[in-house]
Amino acid sequence: MEHVEPRVVARTPLFAAQNSERYARQYLIGRYEEQYGVTLIVMIDTIFAEKMTYLEELLFEADSSRPLHLLLASPGGEGEAAIRMVRSVQARCTDLIVIVPDMAKSAATLLCLGADQILMGPGGDLGPVDPQFQIRRNLVSAKEIVSAVSEAEDRIREAPATFPLFANLLSDVNLLMVQQARSALERSEDLVREAIGCRTVRSEETINSLTAQLKRPLIDEPNSHSAVISAEYAAKLGLPAKSADVNSEHWQLVWNLWTRYYALGCFPAGDIAIYEGRRVSHVIQPAPS
Repeated sequence: MEHVEPRVVARTPLFAAQNSERYARQYLIGRYEEQYGVTLIVMIDTIFAEKMTYLEELLFEADSSRPLHLLLASPGGEGEAAIRMVRSVQARCTDLIVIVPDMAKSAATLLCLGADQILMGPGGDLGPVDPQFQIRRNLVSAKEIVSAVSEAEDRIREAPATFPLFANLLSDVNLLMVQQARSALERSEDLVREAIGCRTVRSEETINSLTAQLKRPLIDEPNSHSAVISAEYAAKLGLPAKSADVNSEHWQLVWNLWTRYYALGCFPAGDIAIYEGRRVSHVIQPAPS
C-alpha cells in the first residue's frame, strides 16, 4: 500500500502555546544532532516488553550510517526487554553512546552493557542487574521478593500464629511470582553475557572474560537494588564508561535538555514516561487509578 503523507496543518496559537515546551526540547535535540553529527533519542521510563514499540518509533528514521546517542534514565525493569532494546538500537547506528545524567539501574544497566560508550554525569550511576517485577506501581527486585518470602516462611515456622500477619504483608505476592523471581535470578548471568555481546566488536573471549568479571559486583554481592556503580568503578570493571566533562559545551547542552525533562516530573518518580527525538515525541501520562 502506498504511503500517503498527511496534510500539514499550521499550528494554532493555543496549540503552539500548550506544546511550546515540547518544541523547545525538540529544538535542543535538533541542535545537538547538527552540532555533533549524530542521532539523539531520549528514553525516560521503566523497561518492559510493551515499551518496545515506543523505542522503535524513535528509531524508525534513524540513519544507520551515523552514531546514535541515547539519553537514558530508568529505574529498571525486565532484562529480556533490555536485551531486545539494545540489539535494536545497535542495528541502527555505527556506534551507540548511552548518556546517563541520573541513574540507569537494573535492566537499564543491562542496556548500557551493550553500548560502545557509557557517558555518565557526576550524579549518574548504574546498579545491580537483579530482575524486577512491577507490583501495582512499584518496582520490586526479584532478590527482595525471594528474601521476603523466605523470611516469612522462617518466622511462620517458628511462630505459626504470625501467619495472618505475613499473609497480609505479602498479599501482592503469589507462588507463581516467587517462582518467576527465582527463575529470573538464575538467568541473570546469561542476560549479562547477552547484553555484553550486543556490542558486536567484542570477541567471544572478551565477552566471557567481562561476564565473569561483572558477575560478582552486578549479581552476586549487592544486597540492595540501590547499590551505586559510578563511572570510575564501571571503568575499573572493564566497561567503556567515562565521566562527562561538566564544564564542556557538550555537557551543558545535555544538562539543559535533561533539566527540561526533570521539570516535567518524569524522574525519579517515574509517573511520566518520555520517548522523544527530533521528529518524534511521546509523553506518556500514568493511567488513572
